[in-house]
Amino acid sequence: MMALTVGSAPTAAWTKSGNLRRFRVLADGFPSFLPRQVEKIKDPFARKLAKRIERLPVQVSFSESSIMSSCVRPLLQSETNPVVLLHGFDSSCLEWRYTYPLLEEAGLETWAVDILGWGFSDLERLPSCDVTSKRDHLYQLWRSYIKKPMILVGPSLGAAVAIDIAVNHPESVQKLILIDAGVYAEGTGNLAKLPRTVAYAGVSVLKSMPLRLYANLLAFKKISFDTILDQTNVGRLHCLLPWWEDATVDFMISGGYNVSRLIDQESESDTR
Repeated sequence: MMALTVGSAPTAAWTKSGNLRRFRVLADGFPSFLPRQVEKIKDPFARKLAKRIERLPVQVSFSESSIMSSCVRPLLQSETNPVVLLHGFDSSCLEWRYTYPLLEEAGLETWAVDILGWGFSDLERLPSCDVTSKRDHLYQLWRSYIKKPMILVGPSLGAAVAIDIAVNHPESVQKLILIDAGVYAEGTGNLAKLPRTVAYAGVSVLKSMPLRLYANLLAFKKISFDTILDQTNVGRLHCLLPWWEDATVDFMISGGYNVSRLIDQESESDTR
């Protein structure tokens, strides 16, 4: 039974056939699939982690072709259980820019994975981005590359993603670490009933610079406006990919995560 705790630029990736696929890189060593606005980011931690983002082919059950899936993978793999970092709602692996290097310095095999529909994966041929698809994508990525039971870290909505895969694929998870877990909300609620035109309008506001800047002003105190602006650009970078709006609307209308019953189910099995 799993434990539960609350609390140099990539230039290549492996293709489905096993051949090495090379990517162009932007100025300063950023991978070419990142929006060019990454070059304007000043935060050295964000810049360093962004240069390590790569895309790995992941074959899923709901798509004929592999999804080139974005993540940061460890420089070295160990015999111990790997730490796998998820992110929160509408975010990316850059959320871990300050934590990731500390975990590596501690000698831990550490992955930072983008959840399907967010982050920097290639979704030009947009698959479904509902809960089932997100689960299968993460599981297939684990099967193909990580391969050992994970210490899976999930903040906010990432906690729901972590619980969902732990219950449905328990062989893939050794321990859960949940941070500020958003696991008792009943999915996306009434947002799932919105007409698509209204949903797209709402998602457009979610991407807007004023809204995200305001959120950062509320979150960060006693730092300069320039720093807050830079943090906003980091958090918004994935929204600049052309399929971001479609993927976010698809998830919203699908109903989102409702894992409270899974928590009850797991708690009952723990007491037996």
